[in-house]
Amino acid sequence: MKFQRAVGLIIIGSAVAGAALMLFAVAWTDPLMAEPPEHTLISDTWNVFYDDSVPPLRILIFAVGLGLALAALVALAERRISLRSRRSMMPDVLPLAPRVIMAKTRGVFAGPVTITVLVPAHNEEAAIGATIDSLKAQSFPPSRIVVVADNCTDATVEIARGRGVDVLETVDNSHKKAGGLNQALRQVLPGQGDNDLVMVMDADTTLDAGFLEIVATRMTDDRALMAVGGLFYGEDGGGLIGQMQRNEYHRYGRELRRRRGRVYVLTGTATVFRPIALRTVAASRGGTLPGVPGDVYDTLALTEDNELTLALKSLGAQMVSPHQCTVVTEVMPSWRALWAQRLRWQRGALDNLGAYGLTPQTMRYWAQQLGIGYGVLALTSYLLLMALMMLSMDSWVWFPFWLGIGLLFVLERVVTVWRGGWRARLLALTLFPELAYAMFLNIVYVRGVMDIALGREAAWKHIVQADDGTVKVED
Repeated sequence: MKFQRAVGLIIIGSAVAGAALMLFAVAWTDPLMAEPPEHTLISDTWNVFYDDSVPPLRILIFAVGLGLALAALVALAERRISLRSRRSMMPDVLPLAPRVIMAKTRGVFAGPVTITVLVPAHNEEAAIGATIDSLKAQSFPPSRIVVVADNCTDATVEIARGRGVDVLETVDNSHKKAGGLNQALRQVLPGQGDNDLVMVMDADTTLDAGFLEIVATRMTDDRALMAVGGLFYGEDGGGLIGQMQRNEYHRYGRELRRRRGRVYVLTGTATVFRPIALRTVAASRGGTLPGVPGDVYDTLALTEDNELTLALKSLGAQMVSPHQCTVVTEVMPSWRALWAQRLRWQRGALDNLGAYGLTPQTMRYWAQQLGIGYGVLALTSYLLLMALMMLSMDSWVWFPFWLGIGLLFVLERVVTVWRGGWRARLLALTLFPELAYAMFLNIVYVRGVMDIALGREAAWKHIVQADDGTVKVED
């Protein structure tokens, strides 16, 4: 617990130290060649000194080289860890490593692939019907659909039964989604063979029609594959805030495609697991993994999908998110709902890192959090310096060097959302709305870091959207 509280301090301290080092490097010049800085008065009281010259070439080369070196180190470390897991033959340490699984299943036919779908739902009457319909429309239909109705007070149960699927109502569950899924898995897992896959899918999500067919093919062709996750995209609507989220999801999907499906997080929107993977996680809880022995999901985790990803990676599991496995999920319709969702995601990610510590499997996730922290400082500094320049100068000055850097940045923003259509491209081209959105997410990040550093208790914040468009945020 002490280490968990220190996560925030470690991340923000490291990010500040990195930013300070970069600032020192950029500011360092030959004193014999340096020209005195310009200065101006703001509001006749604040004397501001500034330098309007382009940074020396050696500083630019150093900054680019440092960034590339850090990125290469992270990529090489991730590749080395991944190869080590794939080649491991240590069943006591990495029981889900591909070589271990292949040795166990060699010469054994577990039957054709079947898929049982669990749909956790809490007051999802507005979306559950479309979710079930998308499952029934699959080119490879699931053998069973189970709606896990958790403390529902609306018509979720009636709608699900009217669609002809099984409904499991939780009993005395106080652990939200994770607790409900644990109850369902205790009933479902004992009857599953090695090829009787289990899918967990959010009730506000619809699948691409070929999703399960791709999963069945991948799991049939590779018996060492433990999980297949989906790539999620935002639903239509939601105005400007909806389009911002869709742009964000398009960039995330593009990054995963470039990584050839190598998983960051097995998304809770839709992921298919091999039963042995879930059983091994449950057996490892309270020992090599945090949590209660026998539980698949850690009920203390705010982001159960991220935590389960870390659990499976810690056990050596091979996972993938193919670009063909796409899902459409809801977008938050208001800033209040988005704040609640993202604060839970951010706080959950930090809590999970605190629970697992610094291990080979979590190193990339630590690097990601440090990168986000540095990005917060960089964007904030950029906006503050822009504001300072506008206040300091009598007229706007176009600096060709910084204008070129800005145009490259805009080009990157447009290219990375190109598949999202003309609305996505237009929003990226305007730049400043997305900068404001990024600043909003930065504030969420800082809040999450401060909350965990100060030991503040986290809340789930379930978001319910009614048919009339109103949004309710529940604890």
